[in-house]
Amino acid sequence: MIKITEAFVEDIAKIQEIAHITWPITYGEILTTEQLDYMLDLIYSNEALSKQIQNKEQLFYLISDLDSVIGFIGIEYNYKNEAVTKIHKIYLLPESQGKGYGKIVFESIEKMASENNSKELLLNVNRFNSALNFYKKLGFEIQETVDIEIGNGYLMEDYVMGKSIKK
Repeated sequence: MIKITEAFVEDIAKIQEIAHITWPITYGEILTTEQLDYMLDLIYSNEALSKQIQNKEQLFYLISDLDSVIGFIGIEYNYKNEAVTKIHKIYLLPESQGKGYGKIVFESIEKMASENNSKELLLNVNRFNSALNFYKKLGFEIQETVDIEIGNGYLMEDYVMGKSIKK
């Protein structure tokens, strides 16, 4: 059984802890250590997370099992003023993967998105990320290929994937 609860500024340390555990495993064979460190600092600094949480640029949620926090998500309703929910972040600790939690989390996100009048879910995924197949199994389809400059000469080489929300 898992529980998804809204995260607040006081939860930033837990979000950072999970990011620093999951990112090297998720992206270690895709990105250089320098790019990984740069992106973690850029995306998960106290300042960046505080701003996103306080301004509600993204809504953060903690994912917990019976014992502890096992992951987090960051989503944005009405993405680009459209009936779309953008999943910016979704990470589960390695020991909690393969237990069906990811599927449950996506079902919860889809329900929350539907309740917020979204007709579609969107997410970006690194083109070389093994999670790509998981997203396809959940019904996401590749909509476009994008290269996003993030500074320091680094690119995020992503697919934008989408899935229609069934009412």
